[in-house]
Amino acid sequence: MYRSIMIPLDGSPFGEQALPIALSIAQRSGAAIQLVHVRAPRIPVYSIDGEPVYDAPDVTLQERDRAYLESLAQRLIDTWHLPITVTLLEGMINEALRDHVLLTEIDLVVMTTHGRGPLSRFWLGSVVDALVRQVPVPVLLVRPQEPAPDLAREQAFHHVLIPLDGSPLSKEVLERTITFGKMMPIEYTLFQAINPVIFGYMPGTYAPALDEQTLEQWRADGRASLEQVADHLRAEGLTVHTEVVIDQPAVAILDYVRHHNVDLIAMATHGRSEVSRLLLGSVADKIVRGSNVPVLLYRPQHTEALTTAHDAAGNKHFDQGYGE
Repeated sequence: MYRSIMIPLDGSPFGEQALPIALSIAQRSGAAIQLVHVRAPRIPVYSIDGEPVYDAPDVTLQERDRAYLESLAQRLIDTWHLPITVTLLEGMINEALRDHVLLTEIDLVVMTTHGRGPLSRFWLGSVVDALVRQVPVPVLLVRPQEPAPDLAREQAFHHVLIPLDGSPLSKEVLERTITFGKMMPIEYTLFQAINPVIFGYMPGTYAPALDEQTLEQWRADGRASLEQVADHLRAEGLTVHTEVVIDQPAVAILDYVRHHNVDLIAMATHGRSEVSRLLLGSVADKIVRGSNVPVLLYRPQHTEALTTAHDAAGNKHFDQGYGE
């Protein structure tokens, strides 16, 4: 169960769109909320005799930033009646957020993929990627929408899609995800996209080259793997479905989300192969960039040890890790 949730904010309405989901989770789980803002090192506007001159005194900017956090926290407390604290950090945003997570008891980070405005630089690819690479907790990413959601309105998940590839690494996200099912009525779909390219078939040519018997065997093996996991979750009282498709993973996942009313994707940043490669350039990254629903990302711990053990056991099942 989540007990402490961090929400990084940059002072923009876009950044604040992570709040309703984080507050809804906190309300159902009894978690405390931390609103965090990082004050990046200032750049002088000019210098006089070698001394830097800034556009405003540092103490003034610090007071402004703290006032923003405290005002927002009070508004949220008045509406949600939750324990909410504010933290003002100094330094480079990636390192400051990472260190704060590692030094405190944060067990979930909720943040938007954009800040400042729709055409500003993405947090994604810089802050988000660095955070997911370096922290041992799930990061829930929310894509800002227009119009912005009501900060006072509770948001619940109803249908969660969990892409798996048959590896222990990809399954590590399960424990972090089924927590939601213990807080609200949710149905889960365990999803596997079997990529023919892994078996030597090139995009655009594999469909006619594969006979139906081969395809059905792949589907059957995939279903058996997913059903084994699903049965364990059903034993805990959860509603779980399974789905296997033959397609490139990112394409298949996004297509399924568009046609099945999925409102959360939860996935590990690594699968079984290429464990040294992380979020950027991966299937996980394509999902975050292409999805209009929130994405929960979790970096499996002890990746190399788990993958070595998995290989030693001789499991040859569909080696197309989602970390690729």
